[in-house]
Amino acid sequence: MFATINSLADFQGSLEQNDAVLFYFSHENCNVCKVLKPKIEELILRGFPKMKLFYCDTFKSPELAAQNQIFTVPTLLVFFRGKEYIRKSRNLGIEELKSEIWRSYDLLFN
Repeated sequence: MFATINSLADFQGSLEQNDAVLFYFSHENCNVCKVLKPKIEELILRGFPKMKLFYCDTFKSPELAAQNQIFTVPTLLVFFRGKEYIRKSRNLGIEELKSEIWRSYDLLFN
């Protein structure tokens, strides 16, 4: 389940408290985002249970989006131990994302 973050402090805190994090940047007017979000959630919950999910509405938190150089939605950022490993925007494939996450996730947790 996605937890909502609204500030840079929330963002930094989530990185400090979790080894594996996926941030989903979007807004309510994005139809692609609405379709993709549950697919991402299912992928992470089933395949990567130790990864935490966070959602940021770019309209409600423009400073957080700007700080992370988010210029389009949806954008996904994946961090392992506080370091950004994956950045995907717009059109992204679930299977491709799964294989990219798996490499680092497997090294970290297995």
